[in-house]
Amino acid sequence: MSNIKRVRYKTRKRTVGERPGAINIPDDALKPVIAIYSYNEKELVTAEGHDIKVILSQFKKCPEHTHWIQIKGLGDAKLIEDIGNHLKINPLVLEDIVNTHQRPKFDEYDDYVFSVSRQIYFNDENELCNNQFSALVKKDLIISFEETHTEHFEAVKARLAAGKGAIRTAGPGYMCYALSDTIIDTYFVLLAKIGDELDAIEDRLYTDADKTIMYDTQQLKRTLIILRRITWPERDKINDILRTENPLVTAEVKMFLRDAYDHCIQVMDLIENYKEITSSVIDLYLSMVSNRMNEIMKVLTIISVIFIPLTFVAGIYGMNFSRVDPVNNKAMPDNMPELYSPHGYYYALGGMFIIAIIQVIVFWRKGWFSKL
Repeated sequence: MSNIKRVRYKTRKRTVGERPGAINIPDDALKPVIAIYSYNEKELVTAEGHDIKVILSQFKKCPEHTHWIQIKGLGDAKLIEDIGNHLKINPLVLEDIVNTHQRPKFDEYDDYVFSVSRQIYFNDENELCNNQFSALVKKDLIISFEETHTEHFEAVKARLAAGKGAIRTAGPGYMCYALSDTIIDTYFVLLAKIGDELDAIEDRLYTDADKTIMYDTQQLKRTLIILRRITWPERDKINDILRTENPLVTAEVKMFLRDAYDHCIQVMDLIENYKEITSSVIDLYLSMVSNRMNEIMKVLTIISVIFIPLTFVAGIYGMNFSRVDPVNNKAMPDNMPELYSPHGYYYALGGMFIIAIIQVIVFWRKGWFSKL
């Protein structure tokens, strides 16, 4: 049986007619944890905290650096409002950050851009998690927002600490690309797990097929549908970034974004291939069930055909018409002369046995038994 648990869709929770730009924090939202990475070509300075004070302090401490502010947890409306007020962020953007139902998108404003992606992964309990990742990019600054405290960017932080490549020199636009590309790479990991599950289901299909195969395959198909709903707008988002003339997205960053765009296309191709496999597995299982039922019906039909003439014979001789009139003891003509024949019971059984043998021989010559 598949290890992947049931997937539930995330829906928007908002009061009808509510003011646009309102910041409503869900009751189950985690309290934010802030990690700041201030870097330039020569050094990397880090800081941690829980409110905007640590952010402002880091700005003063490292005025010549590029800053990546990683906020994990959205359970503090005041922090979101303070960031919006200090950086002059549109209230609609702040609303999109806390309303975590957003599809991947890219929005441009006067002096900053806003990007949304979806983090899809299996947690420790093998449940599919579908969380939102948001990023605000300004000059020398990127602020990322995540729903959970789970760490997804160890590789990016390792590259940042090593200081190799363009990650420290290409600006916040490159950091935004690096984070988005890491998210896309996790899609490949998830698809690899789904591929292994499909291989296991196909093995079960030919060795120990049961009805759980259909349920497990349908669950995988549901996961693939969620992935498809995410990768299509993710591809469109990257395409929008490639077409923008915003100075925050340099030509160097666009070169790397083309590679991320290719990764999205690969993910989409894998999703479509796996969807076809899931449909084929379900169809094949239903065909096997139908064939098994046909074989059962064939066996029952052969047995019925054998017993039909035997039942006919038994019915004829079970009518028990009297040979002699019980009133005058006269013989009654045309009333089953064999009824009182010596050894008639054994003759009838022998005749029925011969009929059955003849039928079996005919069925055998037609090859019906070899196909059971």
